[in-house]
Amino acid sequence: MAVQRNPARPGPVANRPDAAQFLADALAGLRHSQKVLPCKYLYDAAGSALFDAICETPEYYPTRTELAIMRAHADEMGARLGPGCQVVEYGSGSGVKTRLLLRHLPRPAAYVPVDISVDHLHRSAKELAARFPEVEVQPVAADFTRPFEVPDPAVATRRRVVYFPGSTIGNFGPAEALTLLTGIAGLSGPGGALLIGVDLKKEPEILNAAYNDAAGVTAAFNRNLLARMNRELGADFDLSAFRHRAFYNEAAGRVEMHLDSTRDQIVRLGGQAIRFAAGESIHTENSYKYAPNEFEQLASRAGLRLVTFWTDPRRLFSVQLYEVSDSNCGPAVTSD
Repeated sequence: MAVQRNPARPGPVANRPDAAQFLADALAGLRHSQKVLPCKYLYDAAGSALFDAICETPEYYPTRTELAIMRAHADEMGARLGPGCQVVEYGSGSGVKTRLLLRHLPRPAAYVPVDISVDHLHRSAKELAARFPEVEVQPVAADFTRPFEVPDPAVATRRRVVYFPGSTIGNFGPAEALTLLTGIAGLSGPGGALLIGVDLKKEPEILNAAYNDAAGVTAAFNRNLLARMNRELGADFDLSAFRHRAFYNEAAGRVEMHLDSTRDQIVRLGGQAIRFAAGESIHTENSYKYAPNEFEQLASRAGLRLVTFWTDPRRLFSVQLYEVSDSNCGPAVTSD
């Protein structure tokens, strides 16, 4: 039986993101000929709240579609993962999809949300600990693209499952995604599994609308990165002098998100002057889209074997289940 937890104290938090690293990453990215900022820094408390609001916009299909897939197939997902799982979630999110998964898992042993946004992580962990008092909840504040320690659960577990919803894997280029998936296979270990949300290729019109909502929530989310740098790094970005731009780059198979400078200007950051020409952009995020066979091939190179995947009737999105490859495992792929 799992250990009863105090929902007000859902477990230890470690590995708080480093402001010095944030500054170093920002300065390095803004020195490139194509200025760039790592998309992980979009998700402070304000950014995480704005992303939750994006998920409610009518144009943004991934969240509601993934939720529909989870609601339709959570029973099968839980049965395939089995009892006694330690669930490690990359990016704790709002917890809606996580609640669905935990509710349908037979006797889950432990839940470890991993997120770079400390405040958001605490809130999500508290909510889940209150809803699932029989599950040990141990949040870890960390950048999941870097090595981090997974807490030992208080009870023995049968297998470790990495849950990676929301198509966040699409924020990584193919080489970065391969590195991350290889790390997931190593973290999961023998007998481990990965349950992952993967956005699928589709008409450019749907993609362009999803990242340019009429209410301007995505634009606010994008510009919040500059506001965060002002707050935390002492930068002096004028948010009104940058315009949100997002578009589907069909040749690269990705949506690109940029902040365009509307005039010639100089921004100060970390004691350095960063020059912008009118029309020059900061590339803030990519969101790669995959055909099902493309993602399966990528995961296979990382040591993961596709077990099954689920999708919606329009094939906009998919939830895919992988297991760590074993020499005795043959192909066992089904789809719904």
